[in-house]
Amino acid sequence: MRHRNAGATVEGVPLRCLLIDDNASFLQAATALFRREGLTVVGVASNAAEAVRQAQELRPDVVVVDIMLGPESGFELAQRLVDANPDGPKVILTSTYSESDFADLINNAPVAGFVAKSELSASVIRRLAGAG
Repeated sequence: MRHRNAGATVEGVPLRCLLIDDNASFLQAATALFRREGLTVVGVASNAAEAVRQAQELRPDVVVVDIMLGPESGFELAQRLVDANPDGPKVILTSTYSESDFADLINNAPVAGFVAKSELSASVIRRLAGAG
């Protein structure tokens, strides 16, 4: 797990999360996990266009983005989200691959951090988002 750009906390209010992944089963499992662990999942999306639209409409505190979005790039989506709203949500990348597989790209991305899907939890999301 890599931690960068810690910042905004959401004190006393559950962290509002938007999940982006092209795998519907993962979206269901992650949504259930996060809700069980106290995060508020405000939306899910399976592609970049939907992710950008929902981020603008729902104003989440954090967006968890799969690096491999089918034909789309999670890195490009992260950049689009930050460009659209520099003071907006923290972006956290995730993947079934290990961090070392994408280390240079992660280090150069405008993200709060990376977490492998096998290590995904509300506490890791809170920590990377600077809220816990």
